[in-house]
Amino acid sequence: MNEIEIMTTASLGDTSYLLVSGDEAALVDPQRDSWGLMESCPARGLRIRYVLETHVHNDYVSGALEVRAATGATVAGPARAPYAFDHLPLAEDDEITVGDLTVRAMETPGHTAEHTSYLVFDDLRQAPTAVFTGGSLLVGGVGRTDLSGEDRTEQLTRAQFRTLRRLARLPDVTRVLPTHGAGSSCAAGPVSGERTTTMGAERRTNPTLTTQDEEEFVTGRLAGLPPYPAYYHHMAPINRSGPDVLGGPPTPRPLTPAVVEGLAGGGAQIVDGRDRSTFAAAHLPDSICDELDDRFASLVGEVVPFGTRLVLVLPEPAEDAAHEALLQLLRIGYENVPGYLAGGINSWAAAGRPLRAFRTADASELAGHTSGKRVVDVRPERPEGGIPGTLAVPLAELPRRLAEIPRGQEIWTVCGSGRRATIAASLLDRAGIPVTAVTTGGVQDLMAHA
Repeated sequence: MNEIEIMTTASLGDTSYLLVSGDEAALVDPQRDSWGLMESCPARGLRIRYVLETHVHNDYVSGALEVRAATGATVAGPARAPYAFDHLPLAEDDEITVGDLTVRAMETPGHTAEHTSYLVFDDLRQAPTAVFTGGSLLVGGVGRTDLSGEDRTEQLTRAQFRTLRRLARLPDVTRVLPTHGAGSSCAAGPVSGERTTTMGAERRTNPTLTTQDEEEFVTGRLAGLPPYPAYYHHMAPINRSGPDVLGGPPTPRPLTPAVVEGLAGGGAQIVDGRDRSTFAAAHLPDSICDELDDRFASLVGEVVPFGTRLVLVLPEPAEDAAHEALLQLLRIGYENVPGYLAGGINSWAAAGRPLRAFRTADASELAGHTSGKRVVDVRPERPEGGIPGTLAVPLAELPRRLAEIPRGQEIWTVCGSGRRATIAASLLDRAGIPVTAVTTGGVQDLMAHA
């Protein structure tokens, strides 16, 4: 039996695939925490023969070496990728077999210079039944081309145009299986919430395939790209050299208030995963609010310098929350996490240590009354404009632009929903700037009364 299993990592907006034929399998673009899958395959009588990488990833630490260490699988990837570890390089038209299936490499530069897609053939005498498109063709969009540096962006965008023309020649029924999707900052603009598609559907609906003029394509793809998380700069070097093999998930460690205080004094950053209102009412000094949900780690990666030691304050049950937080952080290379505050802020307060707080508000409180107030809009992009008189500072840029924030009066932080506004407020509070976070509602609500 031949099948393709889909595994989505919602926190990063990415999808991995297990290509199965008989008792053999290939894992495409795996996440670092693929341990559960590796344990389940032998029980199903499956042997993972290959790990296929479509490109050197910029948004997460690859799980390829974890899979190889656990299963003995061969890591295969683009021939032009400068990997520093042993692997099987695949160039244009190179093939491997997985059970009764043939997988053929198709060089598709654009998202990255080495990017390679993989065509899947049930029968070489017939058209491919599927194509793993990685970060090239996405559902309703395309992968961004500016992650390799400004000096290469235009060249890669033109390569992406040619890549899409090649992919568009595949039959209508060919399944399109991208790695990046909705929620990934590797996408150039909006993409569909669907994870897979067909080539016929994309030809009909994907605007990047309907644009036939190369200059128009380049202009459109490079216009209005939102900033991407700062941690992206560190992912490709780690994935090229080969990340450390962990062998399994880390064990969360509970920490006493005294230990947390000592770590913070030594430069560790406290990240609080409780909900925004609870955080605002009482939190540890110098801590950052980042609610523990699917976006937790990616937002840490926007505002906390890579390599920083992290200490966590978590919602109950804290041990379960710690497992989730640590897995998300490991996916993007934040490994230096000594543990979490046992007993939460109650234990901190009981130990006689101080707490801080800042004010919160609903958007309705600010609506129609922004004149004379210092409002900072921290949305990553401003597609519908902004409120007159506000200072626009995307959240990812706020830590290095704190000097631009006026200190003479209270600052109001806003975004689209309150999530980023609260993170921004915690950054300002840490810097000693009086702040009110608009935690419910956002810019659109304010603009309706502007």
